[in-house]
Amino acid sequence: MTPLFEFHDVRVSSGTADVLNGVTAAIPDRRLTVIAGASGSGKTSLLRLCNRLDVPTSGRIAYRGEDLLDLDPRRLRRRVGMVFQQPALFPGTVRDNLLAAAPKAAEEDLRSALTSVDIDGLLLDRVADTLSGGEAQRVCLARTLMCRPEVLLMDEPTASVHPAAAAILEENARRLSREGGVGVIWVTHDLGQIGRLAEFLLVLENGRVRYTGNPETAAATAALECLTADGTQ
Repeated sequence: MTPLFEFHDVRVSSGTADVLNGVTAAIPDRRLTVIAGASGSGKTSLLRLCNRLDVPTSGRIAYRGEDLLDLDPRRLRRRVGMVFQQPALFPGTVRDNLLAAAPKAAEEDLRSALTSVDIDGLLLDRVADTLSGGEAQRVCLARTLMCRPEVLLMDEPTASVHPAAAAILEENARRLSREGGVGVIWVTHDLGQIGRLAEFLLVLENGRVRYTGNPETAAATAALECLTADGTQ
C-alpha cells in the first residue's frame, strides 16, 4: 500500500538552526500514527509540513504518492485537515463556525457533526466564546470534519483540556481511524497517550528520526526514553 506520507531527507531551518535535519520516514495509510518526542524535537514542524502550512528548506514530501509541491494548498488543506493545540474558534455561534467550513451544509449535517464529537446538537446557537476549553476543542474538530477530510493532523489537541474531554477526543480519533477510514496523525509527548493511541509510532529527537514502526517493541520503548530524560513526564 502506498504510504500516507513519505519524507525524503527533509530539512527545515530557522536562522542558523535546523528544526528538522534529514528526516526520512514513511507514515502508513489507514493507521493511527503518533509522532512523539520531547519538547523542541520538531514534532509540530513535521506535522505542519503535511498540509503545507510550512514548506521544507530542502527535501521532498509525498502525500499518497503525489509530491506536495504539485498539489494546490487550499485543496490539500480540505483533504488534510488540522486541529491545533489551542482551539481557535471564529466570532459568532457554534453554527457560524461550522458553516464557515461548509456554507451549504443542512441543519441535519450540522447537528450530526456535533454529535460525532459528543456535543449536543442543541448547542448550535451557543456563542462560541462561552464554551469550555474541551467543548471549544471538540467544536474545532467538528468544524474540520465538515470538510470531510481524508486525513486529520492533531497537534497535541488535549494539552489544554480536562482529562474527561481529552478522553473523548482520543476516542473520536480512534473511531475516525478505525470506522471512518480517516488517516489520523497525532502529536504528543504524553507516554500514556502514546500507549493508548499509537498503531504506528514515529519518534523524533533533536530534529532527527530516532524510531519508526511498531509502538510495542523494545526499540520503541528505548526511543521513548527521550521523553523522561527531557523531564516531560
